[in-house]
Amino acid sequence: MVTLTEAAEQLGVHYMTAYRYVRTGRLPAVKHGSEWRVRADDVATLVATGAADSGPTPAGGGKSTPHGRGHRRTNWAQRAEDRLVAGDEAGAWAVLEGAMSSGMSPEDLYLDVLVPALHAVGHRWSTGELTVADEHRASGLSLRVIGRLGPRFARRGRRRGTIILATPPGETHGLPVALMGDLLRGRGFDVADLGADVPSDSLASTARTTSRLVAVGLCATVSSNEPNLGRSIEAVRAVTDVPVIVGGGAMLGRQTSVLALGADGGGLSTSEVLEVFEHLSSVNA
Repeated sequence: MVTLTEAAEQLGVHYMTAYRYVRTGRLPAVKHGSEWRVRADDVATLVATGAADSGPTPAGGGKSTPHGRGHRRTNWAQRAEDRLVAGDEAGAWAVLEGAMSSGMSPEDLYLDVLVPALHAVGHRWSTGELTVADEHRASGLSLRVIGRLGPRFARRGRRRGTIILATPPGETHGLPVALMGDLLRGRGFDVADLGADVPSDSLASTARTTSRLVAVGLCATVSSNEPNLGRSIEAVRAVTDVPVIVGGGAMLGRQTSVLALGADGGGLSTSEVLEVFEHLSSVNA
């Protein structure tokens, strides 16, 4: 590990430029007390790929050298993951703004940056690399970032019907539901986002009284919570015959288990679940 001052010297840039690299996720860093530290090999990689700015420093009023083809190789998901784990809201937002400036649509930003970043955070927590506090901090920050991105999914025109999204009792993670809600709004659906830990009777009541209901989407992130997931599906079945689709990491790739619980489909990735809802909308049109 080297200090950010030492890293700036090795990169041949002003300290504030190196600090900008940290805030935008270009240079992974951790904070020790009041001082930023970075890995020497990350600095060497930045130098080797020519990704560091050259020329006069910002204080001198000079302009930076374009990044050229290196810009297209940017790993935005990795940068976002670094900033989320660090709890750096300003840096995480700068990464997402950079991705959008590179040409990403809001949907691509969710599917290709935020979802992979959050999956990586979850994996690192499951292997013990991150603590529960680390994971919660990253999730809380993600919710704030999603709150800022939500209005970008607003879409005018004829609505395609309503989809109810929720997690069954015992599921405390509402973040995947919030992500899917924005993605569906961007495709012209109305969304009733009930969030996490929704009692089965409340879910059923909402399904019974929602007009132009296309489907009910349930998110499962805890594999041991299948009994509650099954009861939520059963409650929906008692009041409506609309399809019930199950998503979430706990059921990914487990289509047989999803069907055994009474759902119409699931065990799919985020993008695949989106396509299922699209198909259901066209069938019911």
